[in-house]
Amino acid sequence: MQIESYIGDMHEIVRSLQKKVLERLAWNPVVALLGPRQCGKTTLAKQVAATFPSSLYVDLENPADLRRLDDPQLFLDANRESLIILDEIQLKPELFSFLRSWIDRHERQCHLLLLGSASPHLLRQSSQSLAGRLSYLELTPFLVSELSDFTLQRFWERGGFPLSLLPESLAQSSQWRADYLRALVERDLPQLGLALPPAKLWRLLGLLAHSHGELLNSSKLGEVMGASHTTFRSWLDWLEGAFLVRTLPPWVGNDKKRLIKSPKVYWRDVGLWLNVLGVSDFNSLLGHPKLGDAWEGLVIDQILGALDQDWRASFYRTSHGVELDLVLERGSRRIGIECKATTAPSVTRGFWTARDDLGLSDLWVVCPLDTSYPWKDGVTVGGLRPCIDWLLGMV
Repeated sequence: MQIESYIGDMHEIVRSLQKKVLERLAWNPVVALLGPRQCGKTTLAKQVAATFPSSLYVDLENPADLRRLDDPQLFLDANRESLIILDEIQLKPELFSFLRSWIDRHERQCHLLLLGSASPHLLRQSSQSLAGRLSYLELTPFLVSELSDFTLQRFWERGGFPLSLLPESLAQSSQWRADYLRALVERDLPQLGLALPPAKLWRLLGLLAHSHGELLNSSKLGEVMGASHTTFRSWLDWLEGAFLVRTLPPWVGNDKKRLIKSPKVYWRDVGLWLNVLGVSDFNSLLGHPKLGDAWEGLVIDQILGALDQDWRASFYRTSHGVELDLVLERGSRRIGIECKATTAPSVTRGFWTARDDLGLSDLWVVCPLDTSYPWKDGVTVGGLRPCIDWLLGMV
């Protein structure tokens, strides 16, 4: 499949977030759509724009487009009855302070869709200038719940970025991910403010690749990098803000148990993680000692990407080794997820202890299956897609 063909396919795919973007624009003057580079933000924005009578797309990485905003009032006044899409908005942070007063004057007329691939910059600027005027949504790479044409194995070895997932050739996918990571190290992260030499940044990514799925020890990892734990944690904050890694907090609601208080760290996209780790294909992954961590990271990122942001996510672990991979909470509902990278899962005694400790209303063992089935004592065993479908079907 040629690149033009699978880019065309990408434009035909309806993202699950499209409905939410339209709903937010209906009652909010400004919506910010955040997500990593190349995850499909621009494609989704143009699909949304097609539903408006008129729209205007401005790419702030394009010098000609950027010059349009030399006089932002003149530009915005001339187009205030259109949906205005400003892509890579973090490249012009000084625009936020102007937008505040302009939106207040034209709130009932204007619709702005801001696209950003760097949340630290964007959130810091907008929280100061657009508080109460702006609604945030996060777009992830493709979710398994959005695509029925691709096997779970394909997500597992390539991740969800469109230009990694869609090509027929695994070699093309791997090369795209290598180029993406190189651009991230040499251009994007330094542009955001993570001022590390490329060699040191590659070392940091490699260190985090080997720490994927493990408890975060900032002091130990910082020592390996020749930095303090506070410096290492600040680097990690930048990588989280660039949607490259995720820190999952521990569950802390039981004062009677000695609970682990360190977060766990995961790469957001399993395909990028495999490239850094040097794992070339699915068969190589099957023999790798971090196979279980790869599955766990994929399950957690896919579930959290599919759910509304009002769900609280954590993991449960006590000092005695009682553990559960993911705890989801919303209101009085508390759900447990255990990840097993096998089609014939078994659990330890600690699994049942965690269920009792947490008073779980529902408990799933998520493994690489296409279906689901009731197991025992109220536990459901099933695949990632059935689990997500069940979660999305909850009231």
